[in-house]
Amino acid sequence: MALYQINKGINKPIEFKGLKAQYIGYLAAGLVLLLIGFAIMYIVGVPVITCIIIISVLGSALFYQVFKLSHKYGEHGLMKKAAKRYLPDHLKFTTRNIFLQLKK
Repeated sequence: MALYQINKGINKPIEFKGLKAQYIGYLAAGLVLLLIGFAIMYIVGVPVITCIIIISVLGSALFYQVFKLSHKYGEHGLMKKAAKRYLPDHLKFTTRNIFLQLKK
């Protein structure tokens, strides 16, 4: 009888050090922006120690915020929250015909 290896990770979201799904991309994009910001500050002539302090503070805030969002909303929660903004508060009907036709 042949031995088959079972892949138990099918349909599971990507997870890295507690970050789930799209939050890994958010963190990566933020780190790239911080790198570009450091390069711009360095080219403009800001002292290196000041650049490092600013980028460190912003990087810490980025990590804190992304991990907070990941733990609060989970894999799909942030997208659901964003989609909820497009739902109407209420529906207004001026006639009962729609409801009367439901019985037919």
